Order: sequence, then structure tokens, then C-alpha cells
Amino acid sequence: MKRLSLFFSHFSFFISALAQQYPISPVPFTSVSIEQGSFWGQRLQASRDVTIPLAFSKCESEGRYRNFEIAAKQLKGEDTSDVKVGGYSFDDTDVYKTIEGASYLLQTYPNKKLKAYIDSVLAIVASAQEADGYLYTARTMNPKHPHDWSGPKRWVREENDSHELYNLGHMVEAAIAHYQATGERTFLDIAIRYADCVCREVGPNAGQARVVPGHQIPEMALAKLYTVTGNKKYLDEAKFLLDYRGKTTIVHDYSQAHKPVIEQDEAVGHAVRAAYMYSGMADVAALTGDSAYIRAIDRIWENIVGKKMYITGGIGSTSAGEAFGANYELPNLTAYCETCAAIGNVYMNHRLFLLHGDSKYYDVVERTMFNGIISGMSLDGGGFFYPNPLESRGDYERKPWFGCACCPSNLCRFIPSVPGYFYQTKGRDVYVNLYGSGTATLKVNGKDVVLRQETNYPWEGDITMTIDKNKAGDFGLRIRIPGWVQGKPVPSDLYSYADGKKTGFTIKVNGGSLYPELDHGYFYIKRKWKKGDRVEIHFDMEPRLVVANEKVEADRGRVAIERGPLVYCAEWPDNLDFDLGSILLNQKPTFEIKNSLSIVHCPLITLETDAQLLSFDDNGKLATKDVRLTLIPYYAWNHRGPGRMIVWLPQQLRAASVAL
Repeated sequence: MKRLSLFFSHFSFFISALAQQYPISPVPFTSVSIEQGSFWGQRLQASRDVTIPLAFSKCESEGRYRNFEIAAKQLKGEDTSDVKVGGYSFDDTDVYKTIEGASYLLQTYPNKKLKAYIDSVLAIVASAQEADGYLYTARTMNPKHPHDWSGPKRWVREENDSHELYNLGHMVEAAIAHYQATGERTFLDIAIRYADCVCREVGPNAGQARVVPGHQIPEMALAKLYTVTGNKKYLDEAKFLLDYRGKTTIVHDYSQAHKPVIEQDEAVGHAVRAAYMYSGMADVAALTGDSAYIRAIDRIWENIVGKKMYITGGIGSTSAGEAFGANYELPNLTAYCETCAAIGNVYMNHRLFLLHGDSKYYDVVERTMFNGIISGMSLDGGGFFYPNPLESRGDYERKPWFGCACCPSNLCRFIPSVPGYFYQTKGRDVYVNLYGSGTATLKVNGKDVVLRQETNYPWEGDITMTIDKNKAGDFGLRIRIPGWVQGKPVPSDLYSYADGKKTGFTIKVNGGSLYPELDHGYFYIKRKWKKGDRVEIHFDMEPRLVVANEKVEADRGRVAIERGPLVYCAEWPDNLDFDLGSILLNQKPTFEIKNSLSIVHCPLITLETDAQLLSFDDNGKLATKDVRLTLIPYYAWNHRGPGRMIVWLPQQLRAASVAL
């Protein structure tokens, strides 16, 4: 039996190799290790030590496991008619997402106790699966009186709020991560059985439920399941769920169902649902080559990065529907920027890179990861933001958890997955898209290549890459030169630098300088590499002034400060002697770089500059006072209590306020 199980495990990987893949192949998280103590190493350790244990404890205390146990009792014939099904119809996904994050961590930090705990949870999950594969505790616990959002029978309220397909999506994503991390099919088989149930019951044919997800994510999950198993029915189902959108009885832009997806050209509605759907569209575009899908997702991307994205990479400007606003509607104090939406922005841009191979998509990925995502979790891993505003008057702070726990549990799965975003391959080329200390074992033309990075990025712009092993002979390195180095903070005219500085880069191989031209944002080096070869990269890393397009009303007369990939903000604890709401930045500010601040044992580089404090004197005349303004990375704000915070600083009088 053990040999048979091993055979099927290898057979699945063989099938995957036969499936249509992306034009560019991601290097999986299982092949990349991040150095402990490095920037991302600190985030991974916080996830291991705090976030994942906290999430599992919440699954216990908030009754997430209990739901599966009650469903199992009902399936065994026990009377559960007195059970009142409460909570949210998507509570099962908290369990799935936490298992997904824990599975990524098993690769980074092997832990027998954690693996045994996951196995025990999977036994509980499996016990709640119905005979035909359906797994949705909100109905199974008490079929005669299911959750109020679930409807009297399967799928009838899917387009409203039952979240049956949403639950499937997160289950599949988690099951694939668990399979890749452990090589075991326990969770994958559970997910495949539910996916098979959906493929049988939801679709365009007679007798099937012709519905689309009320909350998208199964599209991207089913596409991923296709790449793992090679079974095309999962890709076909993903495409059906997209193709049929806008053709059912539910037609509105909140869930992007206002028109067929290939006719859409603007990001609208609930930002998380949108980003997940756009990611699914990118999957279908890449895996099928469907030109209509490619054109549609490209149009939507242009709309987001050109008119609807914050400088932090956050998306979704309004709390009304947790949604995208109108073009250029990007308020700061009331910015919603849900953490889940930022994660979705990375998913979408990562997939578009795998489709098109242009560095501009990774410029968005990097900006969002370093700013809009990690701001959503405290440095110690135990506090969370749901929205991520770009200004605060002191009435906002992180919470230890939420009743609707989508953001904490999403961070549980995203942060540990970061190693899987560093590298990609195509033929005999290796893409280096993110920078951080660690080692990657790559397959180039089927041969092993081991590449090691040493760097203090994002605090410094120096990276050394060493070839520790090469069995592939000659191959190409495509080194991403970030947009912020090339004078473009984002790949559009939504934001631009306003300080006139010229930054550049240098690249050396074994001490010798190279000067090739860039190709789609990449510095390309092809040679027969040998063990010990070193590539030294230097990016000029200067504090920069950013201005927004004049059509962004909220940012007129204001500037944002960034250094490298990090956006900075001014926060009250560092500026106690004056009101941040009444400062005016100098017209030609200079910045002093400091290394004096550490928050939650994480050292930070801060910036200092001169500013003026505006006020009225006793005679009612405008008065100014020189002050020294300190700035910290945006992601690190709100660790020292609630208070004033601001990203977009007034630099012109029209944007300034005066303390009375």
C-alpha cells in the first residue's frame, strides 16, 4: 500500500508536467529558503512564533473545529436538529487558510509537532465531508435549518452570500500548499473530492446549477488544481465560472457581475472579490492563451495602476462595499485598502508577470508587499489591520483578531508563502525578481542550479548573488531593475518623482562591470556560470519625493516620501513637540538617514528633514516655527499607541492646515 501511495504521488507530479503551464514558471516555495534574521526572515519567524499559533487557537476558541465535528455527527446519523448555525458561512476558510500558512512554514521550519497538529485537524475536516464530496459545514451541521445565508439547498444562494464555492477555493489553495510541503495527499484528496462535486453539479449543462461565485477565488484555485493534477476539467470549470459571469440573474458591479468578464475594462466593486477574479482571469489567459481574456485583464490592470492604486499598493478606496471608487478617487483618511485586497493585488500582478514577463508587474508586487500588505500585521505577528488608511487622527489601531477573520487568516497564508515569489524560470533563463538573503535551488533545463543572495535589502541597495552550484552549463540571469531605481515609482503616470534626482545602478560579475541595455526592465547576463561566480548589484537608494497625478484631489499640494521600495510616514511618537496636522514640508527638503529606531526588536531606518509648523499668533497672524520632522516606514506605524499619522505631507499652502 505504501508503494502504491508513493506511485500515485509521483504520478501526480508527472501529470502536472504534461499540463499546459504558464509561459514563465514560478519557482515554488519549497525550493527557496530565506535567511533567518533578514527582513523577510523576521516576518516568517513572527508568523511561526505568533501568527499561526494564534490563528489555530482562534479556530479552537471560536468554534471553527466544532463546526466540522457537529457536521460529522450529523453525517453519522446523530440528531443535530437543535444546532443553531451561527457565525459566518465562510468560517471554514479560517481553518483552510491557517493550514495553508502552516504548510508553507513546514518547509521553512520543519516541525513534527506542527505537522502532527495539522494532521489531527485534517482528520476533523475529512470527517465532515459528505459522501459525494460536498464539504460545507454551514449546511451539513443542520441540513433542515442551515446558516441563514445558505439557502434551502445547495448553490441556490451562491451568488448572494452562501460562499460554498468560496470555501472550495480556499480549501483547494490550502490543500495544494500542504501537498507541495509534505508530499502527502491527505488534504489534496479531500479538496479534489469537493472540486469533483462542484464540477458535476455546477455548470452550463442540463441539471447543473448555472451559478457563479458570489465571492470569487475558486476560479484561481481550480486553475491551480489543473496545473497540479493535469486534469483539464478543473480549468474548464474555472473558465465556466468566469465566462458565465454577467449572464445570471445577479447583475451588479459589487461582485463584478455587471457584464461578461471579457467586456470589462475598469476595476469596480468589492476590491477583494475583484482582485481574486482578475487573478483567475490572468490564470485562464495564461493557461489557455485566450486572446479575449488577455486583452480584458490587460485593460483592467491599466485602469488599476493608472487610476485606482494607492502609493502603498493598496486598492479599494471606499468603505461603502469595501470597494474601488471612481477613477482617481483615492482619499487618505478614509482609505479602505483592505489587507486582503492588497494580497489580491499581488496575486494578480504575479500571474500577469508569469503571462507577460515584464518587470512592471513585479514593481507593483514589490511595492504592495513592502507597504500595503505587511502594514496589515504588527511586527510581532499578533495584531492586525482590516483597512490600511494612509492618514490617521488617532482613532485607529490594530486589533488582536476580528469576528470576520479574513484578513488575519489571509496574512497567515500569505506571509509564509513569500519565498515562492522570489524567482521564476523560462527555458534557460532565471528571473530574479525580489531581493533578500537566502538560497534557492532551481531547475534550469532540468538541471540543478543553486543561487545564494546576501543583502540588507530593503535598507541598503547592495545585493551579492553567488552561484553555489551549477549543473546546467550556460544560462541567463534576468535581474529586475526596480522602477524606483529607473525614476518611475509605478508603471503609469499616477505617481511620479518630483525632486529631480537621478538614481542608477551598477552590476559587476566577478569584479568586472557590465553595461547591457535593459530588456523589459531586466538586466540580462548569459554565460557559462561556474561555482563561486559572484554578481554584485548596487541600486542607488535615496529618499525621494513623490507627487500624485493632479486628478487625485486628495493629494494635491502634497508629497509622499519613499526610499527604495519603502513608503514613509510621519507618526506622533517621533514628533511629540508639534501637531502633525499643521506642518508644511520645505519646498526643497533634504533628508538625514538615521538608524536609531527599533520597534518590537526590529531595527528601522528612519528619515529626518526640516519642516515648518503653522499656527496663528495672539494677534491672529499666521506664524511659522522651524521643526525637525521624523519619518518611519509606513508598515511600522501604530506600534506605540494610537495617534496622528500621515503619508501625504503638505508642501503647498493650499494643502496645509493651521492649528488654532
